[in-house]
Amino acid sequence: MTMSPTHPAERVFPLAQLLPALVGIGVSALLVFAGDQMLNDPDTYIHLAIGQWMLDHGAVPHTDVYSFTKLGEPWISTQWLAQVLYARCYAIAGWAGPVLLAAASIGLTFALLMRFLLQRLALTHAIIFATVGLALMASHLLVRPHVLAMPVMMAWVGTLVAAMDRRVGPSFYALPLITLWANMHGGYVLGVLLVVPMGLDAVLNVARPQRAALALRWAAFFVAALAASCVTPYGWDSLLAARRILGLGEALGVIGEWRPANFGNVGPLELTVLGAVALVLWRGFTLPPMRVVLVLGFVFMALSHIRNAEVMALLAPLVLAKPLGQQIGRSHGTGFTDVPQQRSVVFAGIAVSMIAATLAFAPIRHYAPSAYAAPAAAVTELKKLNLSRVFNDYDFGGYLISRGVPTFIDGRVELYGEKFMVDHNNASGLMEPDNLFRLLKDYDIEATLLRTQSAATKLLDRVDGWEKVYSDDIATIHLRKPGAVHSIAPAVKAN
Repeated sequence: MTMSPTHPAERVFPLAQLLPALVGIGVSALLVFAGDQMLNDPDTYIHLAIGQWMLDHGAVPHTDVYSFTKLGEPWISTQWLAQVLYARCYAIAGWAGPVLLAAASIGLTFALLMRFLLQRLALTHAIIFATVGLALMASHLLVRPHVLAMPVMMAWVGTLVAAMDRRVGPSFYALPLITLWANMHGGYVLGVLLVVPMGLDAVLNVARPQRAALALRWAAFFVAALAASCVTPYGWDSLLAARRILGLGEALGVIGEWRPANFGNVGPLELTVLGAVALVLWRGFTLPPMRVVLVLGFVFMALSHIRNAEVMALLAPLVLAKPLGQQIGRSHGTGFTDVPQQRSVVFAGIAVSMIAATLAFAPIRHYAPSAYAAPAAAVTELKKLNLSRVFNDYDFGGYLISRGVPTFIDGRVELYGEKFMVDHNNASGLMEPDNLFRLLKDYDIEATLLRTQSAATKLLDRVDGWEKVYSDDIATIHLRKPGAVHSIAPAVKAN
């Protein structure tokens, strides 16, 4: 006699449905616990100030209102939506608000990445991609608009790659994503341009009789995406703003995040590129031609400007996933990829606990930006002088805006332009000493606020007509005396 079980069969859930959420929550929690590192950027002050200005005025800016050198000149904020979100969170919860928002956005980005990869790769390979990606992006995970645009970028490009993988046209229902991206960060231009090579890959890999129809669908989608990207308060001007940034030429070289990779100093980016080359040579991986173009394009972007390492970290795996999965295999069936229903409840409990712990920790954690870009004491003294024309260090611009002090220069590089940026850099660093005195004269500067250890500060210590009125480890204020001479041959104080 055979006994039949009276209990129902234990339900099994794929781990692929649970792991992305766990990874996303884990990344978010990690960033919340290390939240101060996300505030180590002077531009954070600018974004909060602009966001609050928009909330106060119920409008987006069209001219500069923060500097005295470009006051009233045309300027737009293509990142307006992200700035408003940050400002609102800051108003509600102080610095913890923007940190939580940025951490949640980055966590969602990695959850989307893992979800996409686990549909095409084995678990181990997906985790490797995500881990390397996090390492590549670590230095640029900041409270800035680009991190709020990351999950939108992942969803948009993931939709394009999925259509490319299936050799079909992308869904027009995805168009709101590019509109959202265009209102959060100028990087959306890349999202529009990627439609072209991905469409070509899809068209070239279908039967010849189907190519014309598929090409027309991708072309129509490209036109629709371009139109959808202009649904912003600025319309076409958003595209022009992106072009102005990329056209800054030599000025980009003086900004750390825009500098090219340096293989003389081996870091995560350099190790990743070298490791990828070694892996290809060892295992002989191959890719279709257009995917080679895409991957090389992402690598070129990262090597040209280190800020683009996140593009390579997040988008290259999407393009590589399917062909790599076909060549190195992916896991199927049960085992580690499947978990019983009871265990899924445990995973859900872990996820809820992590979220609860993170949310409980954030309010009691005292977040604060680095003092390196926030010369609080010096600016307090500066405001007592009631001056309006201060020659400031580039990194101090954001903090000055937050304190209501008109800036000579700040992080809005597209406003100041190539020549202005280069002249200021050469002046403050004394690469061209005559530039310093020319700028002091041309802009009728009343005082300077520069880093204490800068070459210009050391020179002004010894130039007749300039008095050091405040100095600490971060910043020094020099006040111009009546009758001070601005020339390339200033009077030097005697020892």
